[in-house]
Amino acid sequence: MAGKRTEIRPFGPEAIAAAAALIRDGQPVAVPTETVYGLAADATNPRAVARIYEAKGRPSFNPLIVHVPDVTSAARLGVLSEEARALAEQHWPGPLTLVVPLAEGSPVASLVTAGLPTIALRVPAHPAMRALLEASGRPLAAPSANASGRISPTRAAHVLASLDGRVDLVIDGGSCAHGLESTIVAFTGGPPRLLRPGPVQVPQAISRDAGAVEAPGMLASHYAPAKPLRLNAGERRPGEWLIGFGKVAGDSSLSPAGDLAEAAARLFDLLYLADASPARAIAVAPIPDVGLGRAINDRLARAAAPRP
Repeated sequence: MAGKRTEIRPFGPEAIAAAAALIRDGQPVAVPTETVYGLAADATNPRAVARIYEAKGRPSFNPLIVHVPDVTSAARLGVLSEEARALAEQHWPGPLTLVVPLAEGSPVASLVTAGLPTIALRVPAHPAMRALLEASGRPLAAPSANASGRISPTRAAHVLASLDGRVDLVIDGGSCAHGLESTIVAFTGGPPRLLRPGPVQVPQAISRDAGAVEAPGMLASHYAPAKPLRLNAGERRPGEWLIGFGKVAGDSSLSPAGDLAEAAARLFDLLYLADASPARAIAVAPIPDVGLGRAINDRLARAAAPRP
């Protein structure tokens, strides 16, 4: 796609038809979900999946989430235990991803699972992604629509910031409702394990110990801006852009009222804003490590980690 710019179309029947045609042709397209914008491609087509990795520059060992329209479709691709199915029926469609054993004969390309015997599955709620699933008739592998390791996109403009010219089409559905990636829970034997905190709270899931990559978003350095990032900052140091929260005002604020849901929805927006500012570095005010705050702090810790 050298020298070619990415087209943006507002969400609607024409945009979905154009996107579905690209999907069937083995091309990835960027589409909004209720969490962040995803870079979607036919999960059964290995060349299409490879184009996701190519566009993102994504490490080959980091698996992808497969989006499907309903629980029945998910059960064709992965093995859902009774407990996994009960959680799915409680929270799907919605921002919950389940990691389960790969079903025998599953048509999903091996590149999607990065060689693992498990698959990450989600039933999205956003009307654009649901319309694309229906129009394309394919399960869609869809990581966040940004260059690998960079800030996740919550608006179409964010997608262009790192993928302009790398994909043909972005469907513009406005800002994402949650603005934070899905909760990931593994059902692979034993009690359910929380692999990534997110918008859905799963009290019965135990926290996972550090170890091998089992699901998307588990690299130590991830969601990273280009500038150095300092956490738990009560005040601005010279040369920093301070992202505030609650009583810490800053140059911008995740939530002046200290609302964690508002903070989650604004997190990547404000990281983009800070990264584009003239400041040499970024600082973020302390975020309470409870509820959604755990998920926000998880993303911030990865964004601030040393680059590989």
